[in-house]
Amino acid sequence: MPPSASSPSAPPDRTWPGRILPGLISPDDPRAADIRELLGRHIDFAYSHSGAEHVHALNIDGLLDPAIALFSYREGGQLLAVGALKQLEPGHAEIKSMHTAQAARGHGIGRAMLDHLIGIAVERGCTRVSLETGAIPAFAPARALYASAGFLSCGPFGDYVESPFNTFMTLTLNRTHTPA
Repeated sequence: MPPSASSPSAPPDRTWPGRILPGLISPDDPRAADIRELLGRHIDFAYSHSGAEHVHALNIDGLLDPAIALFSYREGGQLLAVGALKQLEPGHAEIKSMHTAQAARGHGIGRAMLDHLIGIAVERGCTRVSLETGAIPAFAPARALYASAGFLSCGPFGDYVESPFNTFMTLTLNRTHTPA
C-alpha cells in the first residue's frame, strides 16, 4: 500500500547508479523559504523556454489551492526536489510542479518523487493521472522520465488547449499499480 499523503515516507525501494536513495518525501508548505526558492527556479526555467501564454507552472498562491498537495524530497534536511498532485475530478489527478535541484539531477530523485505522487494518486482511488510539460528540447529529460514511468502522449485535459509548446501525457492506474 502506498504511503499516506499525511505522513513522511522513504522513497520506493530502488537502487540508482551506485546508491540507494536515503532521502525522505513528505508533505510540505509552498511558503517555506527553500521551497519558494526551488519553485522560483522551476518557474524561471519554464518562462525562459516557453512563451508566457504556454507556461502553466503554478506560483505559491496556486499551490495553496486545497485541491493540491505539495511534497518535498529532503536529504539531511536539504531540499532536493518538489512535486505536487492536483485532484482534477474524482478518479483523475494531475502531476504539477515537478522540479529537482540542478545539482541533484541524475540520481533518481525525480523518479522517486514521481513514483511517490503516483502512489498517492492510487491511494486516493484515481484511475488516471495526467500532466503537462514543455514540447521543446529543453523539456526532453522530463518527457523521458514520464515515458519511463509508463505515461503516454494524450490530448489536452482540464482547461488546457493544444499548442506546439506543450506536451500532454497520461497514465492509467489501477489499485495494484506499481511504478514502472
